[in-house]
Amino acid sequence: MQDPKASMNSNTFMEEWSAYALEHSQSIPDLLLELEKETYQKVLQPRMLSSPLQGRFLSLLSQLIKPKKILEIGTFTGYASLCLAEGLQKEGELHTIDNNAELVHLQEKYFTRSEYVKNIHTYLGDAIDILPDIDGLFDLVFIDADKINYDAYFEQVLPKTKKGGLIISDNVMWSGKVLNKASTKDKSTVALQAYNIKLKLDSRIKTVLLPFRDGLTLSWVL
Repeated sequence: MQDPKASMNSNTFMEEWSAYALEHSQSIPDLLLELEKETYQKVLQPRMLSSPLQGRFLSLLSQLIKPKKILEIGTFTGYASLCLAEGLQKEGELHTIDNNAELVHLQEKYFTRSEYVKNIHTYLGDAIDILPDIDGLFDLVFIDADKINYDAYFEQVLPKTKKGGLIISDNVMWSGKVLNKASTKDKSTVALQAYNIKLKLDSRIKTVLLPFRDGLTLSWVL
């Protein structure tokens, strides 16, 4: 059995490590600081928000790619959306889908205040139904929605993603649950375990899974 003190020390180290990394990374825009604060004050399960360090990573990837067209599945309160938008070309588009109507007001509040308001297109409903009506080709895709449908989302977005484009899948470590045999009742964990294997073996992409926060997979479309 793991020593509780060792676990506590490990958690403290990780927190200090992350804080140090964030301190020595690109500064977070004030608008995102406000959005993070309001999300934690008003929204259930605020941990679903991308962490500040992950947000800077998404921003950097987007700025390196300079996408003309981004697709995001799972808007939540719009934090990752705004991070990804930082790399958009001037006339670029970010299409983001979410099925939680209660979050629309918060999304719109911060999207409207951002410099990307004219670039962001929002959709309310189930991504499985909406995706066929959104035209590609996408340079960058971010999948961060219900885990059971990750495989279905991937298969829908792959034909809409440019060769050389990047598909990012979030939460693929699922708080470490993917490391152990999962009960058949734990459908999200089972789905993610199968998804992680699929991405490694899929000859249409090259994939690396980063043990970053809750796991982030980068899949380069060949």
